[in-house]
Amino acid sequence: MDITSFVVSRRNDALLLGDYNAYRTQLSRRILTLCRKLGRTSAKGRKYTPKTPVTAQDVARDPEFVRLLLLTSERAWAHAMDMRSTHSAETSGKAITGSARRHIISRLNKASSNARQIVQLLEDESVTGASTEDILEVKAYSSTLAGSVEFEKRGWEKSLKYHAEARLIYTALFTSTRNEVLKDVLDNTIDPSIRYAAYQLRLPRSLTVPVVARRYFPRSDARLMRELERLDPSILRDETSGSTKASAREDHHLPKTITWRSRTVNIEHSSISQALASVSAAQEQLSKLLSEVPGRERSPKDNAAAYDEVLIPSQDAVDATKSAIDQLASEGVGPGDKRMQALQVTKTAVNYALVEWRIGRNRVLCGREDGAVFEAEVAQKVRKPRKDGTEWTRREEGSGRSLARLKERVVLYDATLQSLDSIKELPGVAADTAFMAELEGTRVYFQSLKCLSIARGHSLLSNHRAALALLTRALDLAARAVSAASPVSSRSTKEMPRSDVSPEHARSLRQVLDGLVSQHRALVELNDESVKPAAAERNKVTEAAPLIERLDEYPSTCVDLTRLVTYPPKLEPIPVKPLFFDIAWNYIEYPGRPAQALQSGRKVAVDGDQGKVTEKKEAKKGWFGFGRG
Repeated sequence: MDITSFVVSRRNDALLLGDYNAYRTQLSRRILTLCRKLGRTSAKGRKYTPKTPVTAQDVARDPEFVRLLLLTSERAWAHAMDMRSTHSAETSGKAITGSARRHIISRLNKASSNARQIVQLLEDESVTGASTEDILEVKAYSSTLAGSVEFEKRGWEKSLKYHAEARLIYTALFTSTRNEVLKDVLDNTIDPSIRYAAYQLRLPRSLTVPVVARRYFPRSDARLMRELERLDPSILRDETSGSTKASAREDHHLPKTITWRSRTVNIEHSSISQALASVSAAQEQLSKLLSEVPGRERSPKDNAAAYDEVLIPSQDAVDATKSAIDQLASEGVGPGDKRMQALQVTKTAVNYALVEWRIGRNRVLCGREDGAVFEAEVAQKVRKPRKDGTEWTRREEGSGRSLARLKERVVLYDATLQSLDSIKELPGVAADTAFMAELEGTRVYFQSLKCLSIARGHSLLSNHRAALALLTRALDLAARAVSAASPVSSRSTKEMPRSDVSPEHARSLRQVLDGLVSQHRALVELNDESVKPAAAERNKVTEAAPLIERLDEYPSTCVDLTRLVTYPPKLEPIPVKPLFFDIAWNYIEYPGRPAQALQSGRKVAVDGDQGKVTEKKEAKKGWFGFGRG
């Protein structure tokens, strides 16, 4: 019947587009359709009559009766979740009390009773024909709902027992079927409820969820225990016996402390210890893999894929630490508390470890010597021979492909620099001046590599002057990285590169940059020498102009005395309508204009024909005829 997948898929599909109320409405429509199909609806216009209970014979005749009970249980559960979410949004995190809490418990009770009815029906295997896996899935579903009822009633021990039973059943089913839906139910529903109930019962935080589930599993049902042991023989073994691998790892191989710089704190949360143990195991596997096969014989992508096996548990450790801090903060624990301070130290340590592995992965992807050496890729030889019998010639890598590879390296360097900047935001890092100096040395090292990659791109485009400027900048940064590199590294970075930059790496980068700077200086000089004749040819047109027209320019070479002026003069355009002032206008007799004379400050006009002099009165000046002298 695949009951768990049926329930989970319907929940996810409905909640993806709406809320619990929409899920409840959808279930009501589906229940009505099933009732009509099974003939369990009242005739229209008639009084409602109670329906007869579903029997094992009904299930044997049509399995849809099981789905009907399952949908009815889900509708009651969705109603309870809808009331809880609505009340939580309205009361801003206050506890649910009074009639709302009683109504929620009533709906959960109805959902649990319907689930128990399904268990009772399917246990009659001779009539219903149900498989063992179907019965176990229904029992786990029923136990989950019963645990939710006790959870709302604050009966922590009973809730823990029900959820422990559901967890062991789902774990055994997952071991035999490898259905990822069962694992999602464990991670998202069962484990958080067990962890919170254990916290309310004051159980030690060092106890893991599997240990708590085995300890509180009800062993009264012998048939259930036999079925679980059939699916997974080690699932019910006592953790104190030390016979299973999981118990041995929990008791002996889980780290108890964590060290950051010179400070060591205890690890009180089992989830963090488990994640750190997984990181250590993955690190050993990575070291073994890289030592068996030399790095040069493996491609950078293969080495980076090996790093992913360490990054996943490292991220789990970071998430577990954050959850532990959030849990203490929700309980009202202040930052000065000893437990909170220990978790802050743990947070810095696990986050720094995660950043280190990310940087190491980026360094592996950059290639040999962190990308300081750029080697052209050679196309693989084609195995199929040519028709004429000659061998295929290997083509060299084109400039476009080289530029694409350099862009990928620049992206990796940017990601590395961002990761280094994120370390400065961790608790307690900014106050550690020595550690900040080490971070700065690592940062300038990768900045130098970034400038080197960009300079190589400009060099491929024959822009040697820009490449020289970038290489000079990279050389300055590499010199700073050499002076800031620690003389003694805490661990070797040859086999598994991480964030540590050894003095050998910094000095090797500086040597490479010294050679490239000298090379590009020579290229720039050769380019300038080749450009000068062409520039001289272009300047011939300018030098052909006569010297009189270039008086504002200082001659860089000898003056051509044969080109002082243009002779004979050429007809050239000049600006029209020049503006000028002729001060002799009143004293010159122009043709066609009567003669004028200036006598004793008065203007006198002379008639050329009769010689008569007529006096002209000066025009009044100023306002209203009042002159100004």
